[in-house]
Amino acid sequence: MTPMTPLTPMTDLNCIQPRRRVLQMPEYHPPLGNRDSLRLDFNENTLACSPAVLAAIQSITAADLTRYPERGPVEALAAQHLGLASEQVILTNGVDEAIHILCQAFLDTGDELLLPVPTYTMYEIYAAQTDATIIRVQAPADFRFPFESLVAAITPRTKLIAIANPNSPTGSVATRQQLLAVAAAAPHAILLVDEAYFHFYGQTVIDLVGQVPNLIVARTFSKAYGLASLRLGLLAGPEPLLRFVRRVLSPYSVNHVALVALTAALQDETYLHWYVEEVLQARALFLHALTRLGLQYWPTEANFVLVNIGAAHKEFANAMRAEGILVRDRSADPGCEGLVRITIGTPEQMQRAVAAIENFVLNQLKVFSS
Repeated sequence: MTPMTPLTPMTDLNCIQPRRRVLQMPEYHPPLGNRDSLRLDFNENTLACSPAVLAAIQSITAADLTRYPERGPVEALAAQHLGLASEQVILTNGVDEAIHILCQAFLDTGDELLLPVPTYTMYEIYAAQTDATIIRVQAPADFRFPFESLVAAITPRTKLIAIANPNSPTGSVATRQQLLAVAAAAPHAILLVDEAYFHFYGQTVIDLVGQVPNLIVARTFSKAYGLASLRLGLLAGPEPLLRFVRRVLSPYSVNHVALVALTAALQDETYLHWYVEEVLQARALFLHALTRLGLQYWPTEANFVLVNIGAAHKEFANAMRAEGILVRDRSADPGCEGLVRITIGTPEQMQRAVAAIENFVLNQLKVFSS
């Protein structure tokens, strides 16, 4: 028997390089870890998922876990829930995968992604993996939707326009009329309306899916539904466009546990409405408290608010962490220097946040502003 020649170990990995686009991509490292505190940093459900979801997960058997997941029946259920046909809906591994596969399916060399900023980071991250060009449209100082500037930036090369509505981190919104006007101004492009925070806003364009031929709507189950750890998102759009998206979609990217949980969550409207109402009540009380404390903030239609802390933004985030409360410093976002985003939880949770903020304002903030 001929002895095998031992493999020569590679000592220099510099000869193996990724694609040029990967080298040029910005890195994104969300500040996860040590989050056993009051989580007012990632806009999650701050309490719990529906008890019906937990019961459904606990009913999963060992045999259930041996099979590959089938998203089709639950996609049909989600479509029915939204008043759409099953072929108009795709379930995804979070909205992140939804954005990723849209970019993979439609963005090519010479194409442009049109992006009002500041906004959700992952639009740019996933577009940067393609050979498309990213065109950023800066929102004005009041962070209202830059409608006129966005429309003026549309070119024949525009292929995808991504609008978070409500937007993160600002909480601002585009009106239904503005979104329709954008879609009409770019009939050669896809208009993605990301409605991750729909439940806290109450207005949607998902009813226009199939009527507006270039409209695709994204939804998440990570926020109001409280299923962030299971990674569940959704795309709703015209079947001819989603047909191409399905080509680049992994058939097993949504796991069985997530599908079981979503089935139960969609059937428990009572819990969903209760949690949303808790947040809306807390939002009104929290904004009133910010006004009382003399802190500038921007109007919001989401389960968070962007607050101007100023030069002490890092110290503020650290002080809140020391109080067992996590917030998100957004100073690195375009036009957001000194701004901190605070998630809205329940009224009881926000009372605790107000106490910590008041302590910082009275004892530390005056030092930085003097």
